[in-house]
Amino acid sequence: MATISRNHLSGATDGHTLKLAIDSGTYTTVHTVTTTTADFEECWCWLNNVSTTQQKVTFQIGHDTNVANRMVVNVPPESTILAIPGITLQGASTYTVKAAATAADSVTVWGHINLIDAA
Repeated sequence: MATISRNHLSGATDGHTLKLAIDSGTYTTVHTVTTTTADFEECWCWLNNVSTTQQKVTFQIGHDTNVANRMVVNVPPESTILAIPGITLQGASTYTVKAAATAADSVTVWGHINLIDAA
């Protein structure tokens, strides 16, 4: 029977927020998905924009930088929004969730995953 457990994002020490890199080709690793291919993870991420201007955040979800694996979210000024609402990811050896913002020191991310262990 499968079990479900909630865990913090692997890129966040003890579940703390992560400050996102500026989108210059370098992305912050938000989460690395389990390597067990029989398992699934629901990924939940919130973005907090502390600046007074709208910020664009680009997520790379997957194992490469292909445009099809990107998700772009506009975050209003001085706002917190749900950006990834429980997207289900299957375990794989090189599967990650990465993100970058348009401006430095403007956006943080935090969240959790629900690990669905097939064992």
